[in-house]
Amino acid sequence: MMKTLFLQPPSFDGFDGGAGSRYQAKREIKSFWFPTWLAQPAALVPGSKLIDAPPARTKLNTILAQIRDYELCVMHTSTPSFAADVKVAQALKDANPSLKIGFVGAKVAVQPEESLKRGAPIDFVARNEFDFTIRDVAEGRDLGSIDGISYRNRDGAIVHNADRVLIEDMDQLPFVTEVYKRDLRIEDYFIGYLMHPYVSLYTGRGCKSRCTFCLWPQTVGGHSYRVRSPGHVAEEIRLLKSYFPQVREIFFDDDTFTDNLPRAEAIARELGKLGVTWSCNAKANVPRETLKVLRDNGLRLLLVGYESGNQQILHNIKKGMRIEVAKQFTKDCHELGIKIHGTFILGLPGETRETIEETIKYAIEINPHTLQVSLAAPYPGTFLHRQAVQNGWFDAEHAELVDEHGIQIAPLHYPHLSHTEIFESVETFYKRFYFRAPKIASIVGEMVRSPQMMQRRLREGVEFFQFLRERHHTAA
Repeated sequence: MMKTLFLQPPSFDGFDGGAGSRYQAKREIKSFWFPTWLAQPAALVPGSKLIDAPPARTKLNTILAQIRDYELCVMHTSTPSFAADVKVAQALKDANPSLKIGFVGAKVAVQPEESLKRGAPIDFVARNEFDFTIRDVAEGRDLGSIDGISYRNRDGAIVHNADRVLIEDMDQLPFVTEVYKRDLRIEDYFIGYLMHPYVSLYTGRGCKSRCTFCLWPQTVGGHSYRVRSPGHVAEEIRLLKSYFPQVREIFFDDDTFTDNLPRAEAIARELGKLGVTWSCNAKANVPRETLKVLRDNGLRLLLVGYESGNQQILHNIKKGMRIEVAKQFTKDCHELGIKIHGTFILGLPGETRETIEETIKYAIEINPHTLQVSLAAPYPGTFLHRQAVQNGWFDAEHAELVDEHGIQIAPLHYPHLSHTEIFESVETFYKRFYFRAPKIASIVGEMVRSPQMMQRRLREGVEFFQFLRERHHTAA
């Protein structure tokens, strides 16, 4: 077995590169997801090490001082961070010329040839689902014999091997919790709407929905929801509790945990026996009866992608959601005491000044506990990216999707709606949602009841206004 380093490389300050995240940029409040996509193959490679540089504030020099001890380095990359990640790879190669370097992630999964051409220090990229692909490489197998990779042969030519079959029996994957315990400090990870410290992991991969903008199902995870058994999940949560008794919340990062309602209820009942508090991603169509079962067994919060308050835009992006259903779901959550972190996207196909206003009013009406407003991002490999290129909505100068500081830009524009108008509408959205008397009173009440929440919300307030200042520099 090759001595292997799994690396989430240093990047923009405060940038979460997407190892377990679907929003590859600096956020309005500094946030870091667990590097689950790297931890999973790391759990398959004995003697490996995982370095998640951004949350641990690990500098490149620290990594360079260790790299001579390794034969293989696997780096997670993303479209926004790719150019910076290639520079890190070159520095690693300069320090250890015999090091074999492989890139993983959605970016290289859909653009293997281009990635290898742009990344001279990269020896191979692993396409699609890469857990066992990386294990095969670490075992020292000849690259020509490994499904799921593209690589440079001895002559420097780029070779694309056959695709690897997706994993159907997800129970065969080892627990990522073992790698978290071995290599990470869980207090380094925080999300504004989750209790701290938290831990996130997956109970399944893939999503049945066909949302045109969503990165992971269209590039790595696929459109069938492949799951771990409830007993397997419960076993890992028991281990997690023993390793991390300080954890206050567990987040299940499946694209849509509620895609399989009977299974969601079965897992919830197992979690209820363990007495844990948990949250997950959900679609805004979960019936009240299921919501009650989940709540009664420890569910605290749902992360819900509402995206837009305009029904035609939801049709345009193949969201498969009706506004009236989402409103009833949200009402049920409020009545049952389940908190919601709602996510919205501005600049999707069909967006106008009027639909932006409609979405802001919709968010205020349904009133999730917290929200995130993003700009439509046409990641390579998504239907939205192909649409944007074909229709001339997407300028080449915006291809990196973030500016030089890691702040998300507005890459799409339409004949009737400019980049600038879409970009500036994000700040308008945040201010109108949060700077109103009922929401301010709710936040203040939360702070008064909890000294820890007081400290946290004050810090987040400072970060939020700093974020707005940085966005003004981007706009300028």
